[in-house]
Amino acid sequence: MTRPVLEQTPRLNAMFRLQWEDVQNCHVLLYPEGMIRLNDSAGAILAEVNGEQNCAAIISSLETRFPDAGKLETDVLEFLEVAREQNWIRVD
Repeated sequence: MTRPVLEQTPRLNAMFRLQWEDVQNCHVLLYPEGMIRLNDSAGAILAEVNGEQNCAAIISSLETRFPDAGKLETDVLEFLEVAREQNWIRVD
């Protein structure tokens, strides 16, 4: 049986590197063939993905950083699922 989603720990796929790009004025994911521009929300979520925090901790951190956004669990988990499907992250 797999662990509940909130207990899973995402990490960036080793093929990608997240960084802030001044020229683009946004976070980007760099990979050997190119670059993916991220919107503010995606950049904020992926900046929390460090291979040490589980999904619950990532959500808690984002809700603390952005208190006016309200509950973020559904949005964060949906984004992380898309990121996993795109192979940007791995989930342990």
